[in-house]
Amino acid sequence: MRSRLAARSARLVLAGLAVAALAATTTACGPEEVTDSGSSPAPSVVATDGSDKSDDSAGDKSSAGGSDSSGSNDTSDSAGGDKSGYGQVCGANDLDFTVTSESQAGGYYLVAAKAKSGITCTLEENTPVVSFGSDAENFASPVGQGGADPIKLSGSAVAYTGISPKTTNSDGGVEFENVILSTTEGDPNPAEIQLPDTATVDKPIVTNWSTDSAETVPVIV
Repeated sequence: MRSRLAARSARLVLAGLAVAALAATTTACGPEEVTDSGSSPAPSVVATDGSDKSDDSAGDKSSAGGSDSSGSNDTSDSAGGDKSGYGQVCGANDLDFTVTSESQAGGYYLVAAKAKSGITCTLEENTPVVSFGSDAENFASPVGQGGADPIKLSGSAVAYTGISPKTTNSDGGVEFENVILSTTEGDPNPAEIQLPDTATVDKPIVTNWSTDSAETVPVIV
């Protein structure tokens, strides 16, 4: 009886040693096999949202033409200098202009300004900077009419200003087909707006911005 128990105990010990040796061999060989295999996948990084993002996928992004960088370029181009299109001071390039020829007060041009699609901005300065050409004598003098607190433009909101190209009774003057308008003195992108007809310019004047077109009939007071 004792001889059979001793033999069984010996077999159990040998079996335990064999399992331990196999486990040690597997543990030792595992990392070597991963290292030696050139086709094994790169280690994965688990994102905070639970998705599995591997190094290979990140490499594919950079090799596929840099989709991330192209997206940032589109944002800067569409936002007009990283302004995002909202809550900014209106520049002339943020606005669409419509000009009509009016007969009141001896004739003047009514300019309507609206924010471009997707833009929300504010006319901080009360009076636009208006000129016919670059000569100082053809810059329009402000007459102080109209005016409101800073005007917010978005969607269908409209601001108006009135421009009288000629305020003298003489026959003189220089003809122009376009007028240059800036929303501020430092506006880097003034708008050159085509007039509905040819203007004879001599000591021009311009009103303040207003949300009521009736307030922008320019007269010297």
